[in-house]
Amino acid sequence: MFNVTKNNKIFYIIPVVIIIIGIIMGFVNGGFNLDTEFIGGTSLTIDMGKEFSDAELNNFAEKALGKDVTVQKTEGNKAVIRTVEITNEEKAALLNALATEYGIEAQAENFEAVSATIGAETTQKAIIAVIIAVILMLIYISVRFEFLSGVAAVMALIHDVLIMLSVYLIFKIPVNSSFVAALLTILGYSINATIVMFDRVRENMRLTRKEPFQSIVNKSVWQTMGRSINTSITTLITIVLLYFMGVDAIKEFALPIIVGVVSGFYSSVFLSGNFWIMLKKAAKHKNVVEQ
Repeated sequence: MFNVTKNNKIFYIIPVVIIIIGIIMGFVNGGFNLDTEFIGGTSLTIDMGKEFSDAELNNFAEKALGKDVTVQKTEGNKAVIRTVEITNEEKAALLNALATEYGIEAQAENFEAVSATIGAETTQKAIIAVIIAVILMLIYISVRFEFLSGVAAVMALIHDVLIMLSVYLIFKIPVNSSFVAALLTILGYSINATIVMFDRVRENMRLTRKEPFQSIVNKSVWQTMGRSINTSITTLITIVLLYFMGVDAIKEFALPIIVGVVSGFYSSVFLSGNFWIMLKKAAKHKNVVEQ
């Protein structure tokens, strides 16, 4: 049986590589691809009147406006085009270009400016929500197990957040309110799997008091491995189907959930226990030095 705790360096390297790639791509692509909800701009809802490809419409609108745009396909063959602030003249030019290209009389149902203040408020509330959630989780796990296990769980959650941010940087995925909702969802999902594994560690510590802690954690990881895999797979089946069969609004929420489920499984199984071992060793070394 592969020793998860003995070969911990392997499991540390993989996420570090992904995060480094994300940072590099962030510099290459100019940072996060923030939606107009965060940076402000213009939202234009158009009734296309027939089926269309959102990817093709995205490319066409960018060429017509000469600006970066994000296209979201909604029900009823409607498209929501978000971009930086544009004038009424630019809107009219885009509608004319669409009429010529698609052979339709494009109807602009909604044309409005989106304030960056809304994005700033959303970001602030999201950060506060994450901080409060993490603090409450830390308190709960510290009371149920021990303080170091709570810190280890928080470190695993930080890993999940960094992986999700890295994926968004690498693939230049628009960051919007769906990302914020998915992030908060994943924090709760990931911590649940971690608590299950920690609970098994506590049970094994009672049964085998003389066994080294590192060995107990490795045993506990494998004892809960089947449960973690089954839970993650059943969740992914549903979310993946939503991604491929749902409209764009659903896809924007499903994609970060997929990334979060995978990273949450990885951190709960391969990182949280190793973080706990590392913290206990550091605390023990500190006590020895102080004595």
